[in-house]
Amino acid sequence: MNSQAWINGINVGITVCDARGIIVEMNDQAAATFANEGGKALLGKSFWECHPEAAQKKIRRIMGTQASNCYTIEKNGVKKMIFQTPWHEKDAFAGLVEISMVIPNAMPHFVRN
Repeated sequence: MNSQAWINGINVGITVCDARGIIVEMNDQAAATFANEGGKALLGKSFWECHPEAAQKKIRRIMGTQASNCYTIEKNGVKKMIFQTPWHEKDAFAGLVEISMVIPNAMPHFVRN
């Protein structure tokens, strides 16, 4: 197996930007999600252009504090969980990873002790 093959074989969108906010990686699911905005043509483009001003402020906070952010959205009847988290290279902040996955409207929740 190619060490990167799995990233396109999962039903989760993964988009990666560098520390300047430039999109540097995007798996096939993310490209399909953003097909109307250009899909893989977004590689090399600014992450900021893909988000409204309120979201840009949140993303700048995440990048500044290097803290993760998680929330759910619903669009066209599809509910998703969005997880945004910094990534590091050689112990230095390198950018942000956004993972988007479709989730059911009602989800089991388990508390394990």
